[in-house]
Amino acid sequence: MCGITAYCGNDEALPFLLQGLEKLEYRGYDSAGITILDKSLTTVKCKGRLQLLVDELEKYDLKGHVGIGHTRWATHGIPSHLNSHPHTNDKNTLSLVHNGIIENYRELKEELVNKGYHFQSETDSEVVVHLLDSYYQGNLLKAVQKVLERIEGSYALCILSTRHPDEIIVTKKDSPLVIGKTKNASVAASDIPALLAYTKEVYFIEDNEIAILKANQIHFYDQKGKEITKESSIIPYDIDAARKNGYDTFMLKEIYEQPYAIKETLRGRIQNETILFEELKNIDFLQFNKVYFVACGTAYHACLCGAQILERITHLPVLTQVASEFRYNDPIIDEHTLTIFVSQSGETADTLGALRLAKEKKASTIAITNVLGSTISRDADYVLYTCAGPEIAVASTKAYTTQLILLMLFAYYIAQELHLTVNTKAILQLQQVPWYIEKILEDACQFKEYATMLKDKHDAYFIGRSLDYASVLEGALKLKEVSYIHADAYVAGELKHGPIALIEEGSVVIAVATQPHIASKTISNIQETIARGADVILLTTNHYQVKNVENIYYLPNVEPTLQSILTAIPLQLIAYYSACIRGCDVDKPRNLAKSVTVE
Repeated sequence: MCGITAYCGNDEALPFLLQGLEKLEYRGYDSAGITILDKSLTTVKCKGRLQLLVDELEKYDLKGHVGIGHTRWATHGIPSHLNSHPHTNDKNTLSLVHNGIIENYRELKEELVNKGYHFQSETDSEVVVHLLDSYYQGNLLKAVQKVLERIEGSYALCILSTRHPDEIIVTKKDSPLVIGKTKNASVAASDIPALLAYTKEVYFIEDNEIAILKANQIHFYDQKGKEITKESSIIPYDIDAARKNGYDTFMLKEIYEQPYAIKETLRGRIQNETILFEELKNIDFLQFNKVYFVACGTAYHACLCGAQILERITHLPVLTQVASEFRYNDPIIDEHTLTIFVSQSGETADTLGALRLAKEKKASTIAITNVLGSTISRDADYVLYTCAGPEIAVASTKAYTTQLILLMLFAYYIAQELHLTVNTKAILQLQQVPWYIEKILEDACQFKEYATMLKDKHDAYFIGRSLDYASVLEGALKLKEVSYIHADAYVAGELKHGPIALIEEGSVVIAVATQPHIASKTISNIQETIARGADVILLTTNHYQVKNVENIYYLPNVEPTLQSILTAIPLQLIAYYSACIRGCDVDKPRNLAKSVTVE
């Protein structure tokens, strides 16, 4: 949530700031603003879409070579002009942007008000700029150090000062921030896509580290102000990867990118019938007596599948928990517990907090993420990368299916390492999944037709059992996220325990029945909804003969453990076309953010 850009160089700052904020729109926001330094500070900001800020900037002639930008997603204070970033001090000599939450801002604000400081906004962020002003005595780096000693919570900060006109100070804790170097400038942003049009050379700073950006150099410091050395990384993809490439929306583009993304995730992982995870070669899996999967949202649904498969084939006790609950439920874990944390961005606040708790309790930690150099990849004992590439649409599609692929590989890898019998047919079929998905995508018109059934509906009901239940949870989430249709997912066998009371004439039920040991039971549950007037869309395989259901899509006959990957594609397309038919902003659903970097 929130997007940050910063530029210190020899060229005009504004073009970089605006293009960067545009690239970060996927993170979700409700206001936008910039500060340009040219002898004095000029701050322009407004509530609403970035284009409103662009229009407002036409009234100004901003020529500075140093500047910061921000798109805000409201946490403290309603969306408004005054609550928008950047925030400045009373003398207009300091300006900053902030992503995160300052948890002790009330105490600090009271302290600063008593000292005579005036607050213009309701935000926690404005506390930081006034606190910085109170500590400043000619050395901005030392003032920033003192601020970091006082503030509690999460933050990514970019700071300008008229008294230091040739530099920007940036720092972070529990919020993403990446620094880039070009021939003529030093730049920073919340995420890599904002930098790619200018550079692929980036630096990742650790929590509480500080960097001073100058046009021709970058200096890095630890929290105590001691200068340190950082190595740069080269980003392996370019700006074209973050463009629509002819598709109407990023979401549709990313749905169609799934065969390629899965091929990339599989690359080098299977040799003959053996799964290779060189990154995990030092783990002795015999030491573990329990496994936890922890994630949020879509990643949590991927974990539900991965955990069930792992438990089936290894008979290890496996638990899955939402990260925000894991942190506060005092989980019983120790050095014999293996914990797996899944996050597309690698910056999800609750997942990071859960990982740190696991480390405190001496559990072994493995991160699965899509972003090279993300916080979770640096904090975990081991890391596995999906290869989805940049995912711009807020609703996750290709990140989800690549997570499923990696989790399935991971489950079979552990079985292999424990010298258990491994389903080699499933391993071989994993390599064919991209081809199966391509065939399903050829039937997009059929899923578009199913979506018309939802056009005027306020509710939809998803049912499935076993692995299919995890699939329908994700299908319902996708529909809610992008079309704003209220959707619930139920274990099909639970219908008679309450949910069937909701079914009436014209209700739409989307059912998944792909697991051989339970599919016939799900199909019986479907008949119960039809008897009460429901219109059913069924995803199944041609193993089953189903009566009274007009809308049936037959998925390829693959190993049951792989069906969750294939099932995801029709459910994504139904959600996508439902949103389009209803006129929704598919890539930027209301109230949502791509990367949830606060609790």
